[in-house]
Amino acid sequence: MERVTTVFSVSLGVIVVVVLMAGLVFWYLRDITQKKHAILRNYPIVGHLRYFFEQMGEYFRQYFFLGDREEMPFNRATRGWVYRLAKDEGGTIGFGSTYNLRERGAIIFVNSPFPVLKEDQLPTPTLTIGEGYCTTPFVAGSVVNISGMSFGAISRPAVQALLRGAKLAGCWLNTGEGGVSPYHLEGGCDLIVQLGTAKYGVRDEAGQLSEARLRELAAIASVRAFELKLSQGAKPGKGGLLPAEKVTEEIARIRGITAGKASISPNRHPEIKDVHALLDMVVRIRQVTGKPVGIKAAIGGWYFMSELCEAIVLRGREFAPDFITVDGGEGGSGAAPQALADHMALSIDEALPRVVDSLIEYGLRDRVRVVASGKLVTSARIAWALSAGADFVTSARGFMFSMGCIQAMRCHTNTCPTGITTHDAKLQRGLVVEEKYERVANYCRNLNQEVDMIAHACGLKHSREFQREHVRIAQGDGGSIALSMRYPYPKPRYSKSVSEFAPLED
Repeated sequence: MERVTTVFSVSLGVIVVVVLMAGLVFWYLRDITQKKHAILRNYPIVGHLRYFFEQMGEYFRQYFFLGDREEMPFNRATRGWVYRLAKDEGGTIGFGSTYNLRERGAIIFVNSPFPVLKEDQLPTPTLTIGEGYCTTPFVAGSVVNISGMSFGAISRPAVQALLRGAKLAGCWLNTGEGGVSPYHLEGGCDLIVQLGTAKYGVRDEAGQLSEARLRELAAIASVRAFELKLSQGAKPGKGGLLPAEKVTEEIARIRGITAGKASISPNRHPEIKDVHALLDMVVRIRQVTGKPVGIKAAIGGWYFMSELCEAIVLRGREFAPDFITVDGGEGGSGAAPQALADHMALSIDEALPRVVDSLIEYGLRDRVRVVASGKLVTSARIAWALSAGADFVTSARGFMFSMGCIQAMRCHTNTCPTGITTHDAKLQRGLVVEEKYERVANYCRNLNQEVDMIAHACGLKHSREFQREHVRIAQGDGGSIALSMRYPYPKPRYSKSVSEFAPLED
């Protein structure tokens, strides 16, 4: 019996070796005869190691080689900061910061020698959006809110965790351009419904804007406002892109498109060809819904805002959008062509002050709320945005980190290992809604608290008192300049107290 077993084992081993050798021979012959890859043609079999290490290189660099402040788009220090806030572990560190205060662009807040005592601190006031210009204005409390991520770009459990977390934290959630899914109505949190260029969720059979569908959405109590998306920081000049492998039957039904076929939105609203058509659309949606209507845009220069503000001054303040979401060119939770992601649109650092300045110059700052978006995931960056002139901040990737995102860079492949951006049920299993929604809420609440902490250290009673003089920007030569020097507040050209906004006299 033992001899039979030995013979069988030897035979099995021989078979395995023969199969392995046959496989290597086949692999060798295939490599040296193919014409596509020069490396494999010259170095068969061994050449595959090059492609393996190239593919795995970004992960090796992330975990073993890059320093805490080196990685892009978000470094390990920033991700760790978000993770701690989401887990409610606090933002305390020891032995000093690794943040380089001399690096060009570093943010330095001007601390007060007499910071505000706890008993003198005030809660951050709410702000009303659309007051006096729509039937149902939106009273928003949280400075930090969740940016547009559509159901399709992110998974069902991710939507559910964000919604429940937003409700618990008291912030709003932007639906993204994929339409309002049944899951968006489960959480009970405040919703801003985004209308993308394809008008998913609000389109008729011909693909045009459906006023009947707008009224249906406006009747939902949790729908607080509508956002008309012109462009986004991930891909200015190109519409939304949802790869075919992520267009499931359910998502196709919600969007009104074909399952298994890539969902590609037009690069602009066909009926909006200039600022006057844009204002007409804003007014139309506001009249139909009775709720605030804003626009979202990545900014490429100063001409658009000047032209927009001039048109509002000419036609009247009732034609103004109730808010403007300024998306920096560094935004990027969605799938995007690299040429646009890398090189199109201004950074939020430059775009935000310019947008605010245009509103001030034309006497519209009190009429239009400003929402900032674009890699604003830490309390320091949010406090900077408030100082630059933002009323609110929204973040997409910050809240993805709060749910456990590890920056695997697979958002567009439907293979997200944390279940956030995939519709593979096996991978979605890793995202437990009952656990992650609390982290979403923790992240939002702790961010708001840290922003207030920075304000108090600057001698302010609450975070809405931030001004540009409270921030300095490092110049890279060991010195810094005040943000108010980099972007001085402009002199208003128009006065809201003058009939029809007549130009001010010198």
